Amino acid sequence: MLLKFTFILVEPAVAENTGAAARALKTMGFDRLAIVNSDVHKRPEARWLAHGSTDILDNALVYDSLQDAVRDADLVIGTTAKRRRIHADHYSCTELPGIIRAREGMTTDVSLVFGREESGLTNEELSLCHIFSVVPMMVQYPSLNLAQAVMIYTWELSKLLQPGKSQSAKRPSAEKYHHLRIQVAGLLELLKLDSRGALFNRIMERLEVVGDKDAGLIMSVAKKIEEELGKKDKGVNSE
Repeated sequence: MLLKFTFILVEPAVAENTGAAARALKTMGFDRLAIVNSDVHKRPEARWLAHGSTDILDNALVYDSLQDAVRDADLVIGTTAKRRRIHADHYSCTELPGIIRAREGMTTDVSLVFGREESGLTNEELSLCHIFSVVPMMVQYPSLNLAQAVMIYTWELSKLLQPGKSQSAKRPSAEKYHHLRIQVAGLLELLKLDSRGALFNRIMERLEVVGDKDAGLIMSVAKKIEEELGKKDKGVNSE
């Protein structure tokens, strides 16, 4: 499985954090850093902390918005210090390698998004993410330092770069998964669920980790419901 990882820092304010994040990427075998709406990676302080990894800073991709930064990503993972959306799953950082392996054949471009040092990601930015991830902590504390968080995620995801670690659970093919999303979204619209609402988004989020057998089951059930709804519509029209 050939994967491309991009680590995105949204509006970082502390140059040293950006430099240390670049060092974390280089140490764990990654090389794609993206910066949204900031130039702190160009400051001398960033280079001081990016020991042996200034090339990561020099080659950093710069975007005006997170929307632009994740435009081509197959899977966007938003990192949060705490649960920001009650009705969304928040996966531990340790679960991410398994989730990504399970999407083998469907995912090649993965983006990890890290928010501002002081306030994290906005709700609008979180809405651009497919799934959310947290770092489990032993004590109640506001959050990890930005560079520390990047180090933890690069460590966990480096497991996907190791030889012999690409085995995956059975997942639906890319074509089947595409049809599954279209079918479920269409069914939810028939049920008059708001596509911007929490329940609609919650259901679509859960499809990200569904297995092949469950995907087939969901598609069968969705088809049956569509048929029953069609019968009711015909019955109403004939009266």
